[in-house]
Amino acid sequence: MALNIDMTLSKTFDVLIPIAALFVAFALGGILIWLIGQDPFAIYGKMFSMTLGNEYGIGQVLFRATPLILTGLAVAIPFQAGLFNIGGEGQVAVSAFACALTGMALPESMPSVFAVAICLLVSMLVGAAWSGFAGFLRVKRGINEVITTIMMNFIAAALVGYFLMNRFAVRASVHTPEIIANATLARLDALMGIFPHTPLNLSFFLSIMVACFCYVLMYQVKYGYELRAVGLNPDAAKYAGINVGRHLLFSMVLAGALIGLVAANLVLGYKHYYELGMTSGLGFLGIAVAMLAGSNPLWIVFSALLFGLLDYGGLTINSYVPKEVFLILQAIVILFIIGAQKAFQKKSH
Repeated sequence: MALNIDMTLSKTFDVLIPIAALFVAFALGGILIWLIGQDPFAIYGKMFSMTLGNEYGIGQVLFRATPLILTGLAVAIPFQAGLFNIGGEGQVAVSAFACALTGMALPESMPSVFAVAICLLVSMLVGAAWSGFAGFLRVKRGINEVITTIMMNFIAAALVGYFLMNRFAVRASVHTPEIIANATLARLDALMGIFPHTPLNLSFFLSIMVACFCYVLMYQVKYGYELRAVGLNPDAAKYAGINVGRHLLFSMVLAGALIGLVAANLVLGYKHYYELGMTSGLGFLGIAVAMLAGSNPLWIVFSALLFGLLDYGGLTINSYVPKEVFLILQAIVILFIIGAQKAFQKKSH
């Protein structure tokens, strides 16, 4: 009976903590806006009207949320196994760069379905190999993945920057040549006539399908049960016959493959080339997205939408208050969640 009550309280807090975090963040943000000399209600009203009050704003929010869904999943899957993947910055950079190089090298006559598939396959393989190396070092050498993934972020930035600027950049630019036309993904504006003049493209639906796949993988099949068992208690999982090392390695490989799909949004669906800095911040924001969602793949979709709203919302009212106000809101949300979760865990023990 007591165990059931504890489980019910835990699930309730899992839902209430993010909601409370949002209220606290917006309240403190309102105080900050007031201190700047603006009316918080007027500013928030403008933000919501310009983001959710018209098709263009909604399209921009969805576009910004798309890569965050994928980077959030790339944090959540290893986290379920007890690993902390903070190498998203490097993983998304090398995979998107590889996608762009592949797309520009393909023959113009290649059918679109094959061109897109090859670009995404290369991107996923590169992302999987990059993150999988950190997983390999953890399993075979016991090296903490936090150290390796954060160091590999710097290596990725240096490698991509060098090869881009010295080998592949268009003259007098910081981006690669464009990919072939048949490797691009259609924007919803051109395809369906919705969300006009926004870069929202078919990769949004891809990210939703991937989130649903990850949910099934984590909570509906044996693999997910074993992975979560490894995360909860690796010694007990090993005693039960679960191959702990294999699950740790595969979770990192899967994370890199998922993050490789970000290229579908930014390279294939938006820019049609890789540009220096185009993926900056996505890996670290993915950590915040996953934490807000409690590493639940379906909740990650809503968490990413919130961060997409704050991201574009900050731009819409930048002439009234600094965009950094909304970066502070994001930080407050995460800090509140961490503090509340720690306090609840301490109380429950």
